[in-house]
Amino acid sequence: MRQISWSARCFLSGILAAAALGLGIPAAAIAESAPTQGPHPDQAYDALDLFLQDQLDTLDIPGAAVVVVQHGLQVHSAAFGMADDSARPMTAQTPVLLASTSKSLTAIAVMQQVEAGRLALDEPVQTYLPWFTLKDSRASAITVRHLLHQTSGMSSGDTAFEGSNAQDPAALEQGVRALAGAPLAGTPGAEFGYANANYNILGLLVQTVSGQPFADYMEQHVFEPLEMPHSHPTRAAARADNLAAGYSLWFGSFWLQTDVPAPATGMPSTTMYSSAEDLGHELMALLNDGRYGDGHILQPESVRAMFQPRVQVDASKGYAMGWFTRPLVESVGPSESDDGDLPLLLEHQGEWGNTHTYLAMVPDSRLGVALVINGNDASAPSRLKSIDTNILRILHGGPPVLAVVQEDWLQRYSWAVALALLVAELLSLWLALSVLFRRRAAGRRWLPAVVAVGALALDAFALWLCFVYAPARFETDLAVIIRQFPDVGVSLVPVLALAVVLPLPRTVLLLLRTRAGPQAEVA
Repeated sequence: MRQISWSARCFLSGILAAAALGLGIPAAAIAESAPTQGPHPDQAYDALDLFLQDQLDTLDIPGAAVVVVQHGLQVHSAAFGMADDSARPMTAQTPVLLASTSKSLTAIAVMQQVEAGRLALDEPVQTYLPWFTLKDSRASAITVRHLLHQTSGMSSGDTAFEGSNAQDPAALEQGVRALAGAPLAGTPGAEFGYANANYNILGLLVQTVSGQPFADYMEQHVFEPLEMPHSHPTRAAARADNLAAGYSLWFGSFWLQTDVPAPATGMPSTTMYSSAEDLGHELMALLNDGRYGDGHILQPESVRAMFQPRVQVDASKGYAMGWFTRPLVESVGPSESDDGDLPLLLEHQGEWGNTHTYLAMVPDSRLGVALVINGNDASAPSRLKSIDTNILRILHGGPPVLAVVQEDWLQRYSWAVALALLVAELLSLWLALSVLFRRRAAGRRWLPAVVAVGALALDAFALWLCFVYAPARFETDLAVIIRQFPDVGVSLVPVLALAVVLPLPRTVLLLLRTRAGPQAEVA
């Protein structure tokens, strides 16, 4: 089927708008749709749907769903593409893995326990978990508030768990106890440092002081009151509710339905599940001072505390409780941007090896957006992140802008680096075997030694890249890289096997070959 580009669609929309003017639409309605007055709802939602369909067509994204809420109501809902390889349609009720947008749900649970008097924001974690410790005496100073605002001093690289596939209900506590060997990267409360472990600890705090397993607590005290029937704390429950399959972009070229670990260890921070429609219910409650339907999920003062950034991430961005905050620059044109006069935006993205989610709220206009995509391009996630910001632009009467890939060459082509390493290791093995099993010419006794040294250098480089450089560069551990970047892992695993297993026997045989006579051969 011939695809119509976004620019062509906008042109056609302009022609239709001009025709409508000729038919006598009132001037007040035209003024209402002007960007300076905010978007006309019907036009904005039509433009949003056209844009999202265009992105699915252009990027070949498997499926997506979006919900827009405002003034306590769901005002728009749309779904596109497929939920799995059976071509099951994606819907606004289809659950997906949330990744880091799980954090805002956990923050609600924490504040409920603060309201109940079971938790205090400025109490140390050790008040509630006396055994909690890290490989640093300063861990005793970490408070509940530090965890909520990502200022505990922990780093994501030292506390990574995403390579695990544990689904046992005890995995959450086991994961927090495993942090005992992790160092602190900074002083608690001093500065922002994003780490999923912060919210895993918060989930265990909720579990401990409430006396309920965290999964049960979320179902009973968050999902049920907010009427979120397609939201689940476990993978098993989500699969029973027709969970959308996750897709990864392999080798920067094609999407494959791909299983990526989603351990229960990270349930409070990254591995809960929900649908676009259910997430809209969360946004409606938070934008309505905690009220949903006839009840309150939180008191207004708790919601205000959740929205308050207590730490700066950079010059324009802060971090509240499970939400990044910044000026809503998408509400004006580039030449009009003045951060001091712009509305506050609260947002969070969720990035996993095979899913992308986005939540946004504008408290001034009580506007909320929930986007779920059952796929991710881990090598260049900025392509999908640009969809998030363009949704905000469209809803505020502006045109979308072209995506700018922000990742450096190593992240974009990490699959190629891993593949090149594998080819080099295989060539090194072939060369070593050639030297060992061929008759050696006189005067070239040095050749086996040279091959041995060169092969050892290649092995050392591969091990340094895998165990030292890449984990430091991506702030995680090797197991996470292998399992969350599947097109990288498929080459790195055999590279590591060759670099770890072969060096000793290969070197011994080559050195023995060097000592052998000029006509010797390996039988």
